[in-house]
Amino acid sequence: MAMPPKEINILIVDDFPTMRKIVKTVLKQLGYTRITEAEDGAEGLEILKSNSSIEFVVSDWNMPQMTGIELLKEVRKNPKLKHLPFLMVTAEADKENIVEAVKSGVSNYIVKPFNAATMKEKIDKIFK
Repeated sequence: MAMPPKEINILIVDDFPTMRKIVKTVLKQLGYTRITEAEDGAEGLEILKSNSSIEFVVSDWNMPQMTGIELLKEVRKNPKLKHLPFLMVTAEADKENIVEAVKSGVSNYIVKPFNAATMKEKIDKIFK
């Protein structure tokens, strides 16, 4: 199984600073060190449009201004961004939400709370 390169640039999008810190800590435990943060989908989209070095997006679902699902849809319809692996991290475990995320092109999905092993497994599946 091919592991994603540890030096990939990851964008974490979450309106909750503590959650960004948790995701960042887990990613660092897994060996990823190049991490950029955004506090909502709108900021995340701006970073993605202006920073072509981002290679992987980890986004929360529920955020003000622009939700994770809206960000995912924007990413997927942008020719320069649509190839990006996109991991949705959310407290939403509703089947409809998962179906909507899959239809919108999400690469994988984690329901909070999660641990490093779950995060690693989801990332491995995205990059296999």
